[in-house]
Amino acid sequence: MEAGLLLQFCNWSTLVVCMVIKFPQIFALLSAKSSRGVSLKSLLLELTGFLVFLRYQSYYSYPLLTYLEYPILIAQDIVLLLCVFHYDGSMKQAIPYVAIFLGGWYFLTLQKWIIDLAMNLCTFISAASKFAQLQYLWETRDSGAVSALTWSMSAYTCATRVITTLMTTRDLMVLIRFLIMLALNIWVTTTILRYRRVTTKHE
Repeated sequence: MEAGLLLQFCNWSTLVVCMVIKFPQIFALLSAKSSRGVSLKSLLLELTGFLVFLRYQSYYSYPLLTYLEYPILIAQDIVLLLCVFHYDGSMKQAIPYVAIFLGGWYFLTLQKWIIDLAMNLCTFISAASKFAQLQYLWETRDSGAVSALTWSMSAYTCATRVITTLMTTRDLMVLIRFLIMLALNIWVTTTILRYRRVTTKHE
């Protein structure tokens, strides 16, 4: 009974958090009217990882509640990307990416080995997105309009997904992915807070 309640709490709390997870970052960009501190490369890699993960979970008919947040995350990432393109003055650059992502969505399930290989690479892609943001922060030493709240909520959802994966599918690839993402999300959050303090002191 307690295990069932824990599973429900993790599933539903993850879903609720993911419904608003990117809002602090989107509002930070709108407020600053700038994409300063936000890595475009990181966002593109993150969106790629989300799309692959969603396709993998749906392909193998995993319980809907274990990945229901991903369509929501993808929608919010698209809005965030459009904001970044807008403030960088390069909205036309979004068109090729739309074509690539739509084509990739179809291509992933042409063969079973393709989706399995993509899922194996998904962890590296998602990890690369975190490192891209970290590298950007290290280079600029300025967290700019990057939202620490968004990244800390990402860490929370990874922690809950570690629990739900252990309690349901026990898919090792999925579990390893969430553990790595948990560690990297915490790392990015602490880096954002560190450079925010540095910027505040200078001001």
